[in-house]
Amino acid sequence: MKEVLPGVFTWAWPSPEKKLDFNGWYLKAADGHAIVDPPPCEESVFAAIEEMGELKAILLTNKDHTRRAEEFAERLRVPILIHSADAPLVSSSVRIGGLFRHGDELPGGLEAVRVADAKSPGECAFLLRRANAIIIGDALIGNPAGQLTMLPPAKFPDFDKAREGVRAILKLPFDGVLVGDGTPIPRGGRKALEEFLNRSAR
Repeated sequence: MKEVLPGVFTWAWPSPEKKLDFNGWYLKAADGHAIVDPPPCEESVFAAIEEMGELKAILLTNKDHTRRAEEFAERLRVPILIHSADAPLVSSSVRIGGLFRHGDELPGGLEAVRVADAKSPGECAFLLRRANAIIIGDALIGNPAGQLTMLPPAKFPDFDKAREGVRAILKLPFDGVLVGDGTPIPRGGRKALEEFLNRSAR
């Protein structure tokens, strides 16, 4: 794992299918640590996590980012949490241990922010005020490096509405955009988001 912002650690797993890195996030906080959207990892990542202190939960940004959450939850003995709107859509093989809603304060010092009109009804970003950053699942992709984009329009019920849902993220206080898929932008992410929205509006 590497620390990309104070108290914010990440590891990546290259997806042969998507040809993008899938990123897992580990957040240290005074009231307990959290993991977001864990993909596969090497044993060294588990060892680092186990050394960092009390882990409170595994948080999912959406129903499709379960990835290796069940394996992590079982090994680390923590619950998996997801937005209430996506919980009924998760595979039955994943045991959900708790629900959250828009605005809820979550382990790791995160705040849940529902992204409107996204690929799934409970798509969320997690605002991390102390690091001036957001963690985001399928609402944005970091590709190519240094830029942000969205999944193909066919992935959304209404692409134009989905783009406006992403635009609403700009109301939040952040600079870094820590994506689940692709290359994160720990600094300058807000500018990259503004540039994407300007390009896609033409």
